[in-house]
Amino acid sequence: MEKEVEERRKALMSLSLSRIQDRRTFTPDESQRLKTAYRGWYVDIGPVVGTSDKIWTISLNEESSKTPLVLLHGLGAGVALWCLNLDALASQRPVYAIDILGFGRSSRPIFSNEAQEAESQLVRSIEEWRREMQLEKFVLLGHSMGGFLAASYSMKYPERIKHLILADPWGFSEGPVERTPWGPTWVKVISYMVEPLNPLWPVRAAGPFARPDIVKKFAPVLKDDTVVISQYLHQCNAQTPSGESAFHAMMQHFGWAKNPIVRRMDKLNPEIPITLLYGSRSWIDNSSWETIKHTRISSYINVQAINGAGHHVYADKSEIFNKYVLEACNLSDSIPHLTVSDIRSNIKSVNEQQISLLLGNKDVDIKTMPEKEPNTPQTQSS
Repeated sequence: MEKEVEERRKALMSLSLSRIQDRRTFTPDESQRLKTAYRGWYVDIGPVVGTSDKIWTISLNEESSKTPLVLLHGLGAGVALWCLNLDALASQRPVYAIDILGFGRSSRPIFSNEAQEAESQLVRSIEEWRREMQLEKFVLLGHSMGGFLAASYSMKYPERIKHLILADPWGFSEGPVERTPWGPTWVKVISYMVEPLNPLWPVRAAGPFARPDIVKKFAPVLKDDTVVISQYLHQCNAQTPSGESAFHAMMQHFGWAKNPIVRRMDKLNPEIPITLLYGSRSWIDNSSWETIKHTRISSYINVQAINGAGHHVYADKSEIFNKYVLEACNLSDSIPHLTVSDIRSNIKSVNEQQISLLLGNKDVDIKTMPEKEPNTPQTQSS
């Protein structure tokens, strides 16, 4: 266990902004590493938003012939926050993680301040990245804001998506018609004053001491070196708030999107299977999923609430999260077009735990071996 913890600590250190060198392959023999060899480099996507935009990319297990998995992070994050997931996810297939345009090490152009155009610019940057990478079809996984963009991308480019995996996605549900006043007067006044500001201004103001809630999630593997994640988050957000400004243009009162996905879910190809993974303690409003389920009657939707996890479900319960993601990837590889009969005849070769499958508004429970709680210490989040 101590050896595994130390290796995970080194994995995060090797992925931090200050330690990755451009266009370099990292092998398992180096002192600071993931278990899996990986490559980090800039992908030039041309003048998508700025004059010459570049996407910072890391790749693992590129030699595998299986369907690739592409990871999109959430607001204010970057590729290093997948450090608890990369080895497991890359054990069976190619994995690509990117710093979304405007975040992390990627270019920081000036986005539109109009919600739909800012969203279109971000989606277009993902497509140009895919084109440069020459990926024909892939499994797309997005967390939080990355889930919002993953869904939007899947609507526009359905022919590229093998499976859509949404990790506690932001921006799906309808926001409140009117903002409900809360708290004492001074709180209301401050809230009103800061709403026009970009949402991560407190992170920049706090410097490397910001986001102790996220740092805590990595404490079991970082031990006394939690300053690494603090520095990483600081470096991610200390630069020009480019992608953050795009998010500000798309958001409504931070918790919701101006153009929520639930309004346009009918535009998503019904043949695209969806897996939703969310934390039972998350602050994200997931109320729209009952509506979405009933509007996709003949579509595959697998909804899983991960007990004890908060919004950062990939870190709070990383082993369970990794299991579900691999399960979704394997299911799509084994069964190109999911139906109830196909699932019942093929599920044993894909899955070794109980899962709950939702085919539109019909529950299909397939039971094999019961799920076991992981032995690795996990933190909880609100």
